[in-house]
Amino acid sequence: MSELADVPPGVDPTRPSPARLYDYFLGGTNNFPADREAAEYLRARIPDVADALWANRGFHGRAAVWMANHGIRQFLDIGSGLPTQNNTHESVHRIDPEARVVYVDNDPMVAAHAGALLAADGTTAVILADLRDPKALLTNPDLLRLIDLAEPVGILLTDVMHFVPDEEDPWGLVAQYMAAVPIGSYLALSHGTDENLPPAQTQAAAETMAKSTATVHARTRAEVARFFEGLELVSPYEDAEPAVTYAGLWGAVDLEAADTDGSRGFYCGVARRGDLP
Repeated sequence: MSELADVPPGVDPTRPSPARLYDYFLGGTNNFPADREAAEYLRARIPDVADALWANRGFHGRAAVWMANHGIRQFLDIGSGLPTQNNTHESVHRIDPEARVVYVDNDPMVAAHAGALLAADGTTAVILADLRDPKALLTNPDLLRLIDLAEPVGILLTDVMHFVPDEEDPWGLVAQYMAAVPIGSYLALSHGTDENLPPAQTQAAAETMAKSTATVHARTRAEVARFFEGLELVSPYEDAEPAVTYAGLWGAVDLEAADTDGSRGFYCGVARRGDLP
C-alpha cells in the first residue's frame, strides 16, 4: 500500500508511525509519503539507522528460533509491527510447523495487513490490542484460542518498550506479562538506546519521533537490564556470561562482523522465568 486512497480506517497517513517507518527501512511497501520523508530525514542525519533496525530484526528472529530450540511451542509477539521478512511464525515453523504464534499490535495498519501474518493451518492469529493493558490482552479470546497460559510461552517484546514512558512503568508492565506465564517461559526484549549516538543524531531522532504517532524513550543499558530483574538471563553468545548486550551480538557467530555501530542502537536480552519472588 502506498496511495492515500488506500488508507485503512483509523490510520493517519499524514503522521509517520513507528510500524511504517520500520517497514520502510526494512524494504517494505506498507508506508505513506510522510513515513518515507521522515525516514529519509533520519537516514541523512543518522547514517546507521537502517543497520540498527536490521540488527534488531536479526535479534528478533534468532531469539525466537533459540526459544523454539529450547522447547517453546507457543509465542506471543507483542508490538509485532507490519508483516516483513522472516516473520515470527516463519522462523519458528522451521523448528516445529505446529508452533503457535499470536501477533499483537495497536496500529490499525497492522490489522489491515493481518492476512500476511495468518498461516493457512490456523497456527497464527493477529489481535489489535494495547500492551499497556496486560489484563485485556491476556484474556482476549483470540489469544486464548492458541495460547495456553498454563504452558511455557515465549514472549517477544522487541523494539516496543521504548514507546512506553517512565510514568507508565514499562518495567512493571513487562513484569506483569512474565508473572502471567509459567516457569519455563522466556522473554526476548530489545530496546532502543542513544548512549552511543552523538548529540546531533539524538536530537534528529527526537525531532522526528515528536512528529510521529509515538514518542521514543531511549534508555541506558542499566535501565534495559531492569526489564529482566527476577528472570534468568541466558548467555547471548558462545562463552559469554548471561547479560544484556547489543542487538547485533546476541546469537552472533562472528562477533567482530556483527558488532557494527548500527547494532549498538539496541540493547537486548533473552531470559527464562524461574520461580519469581
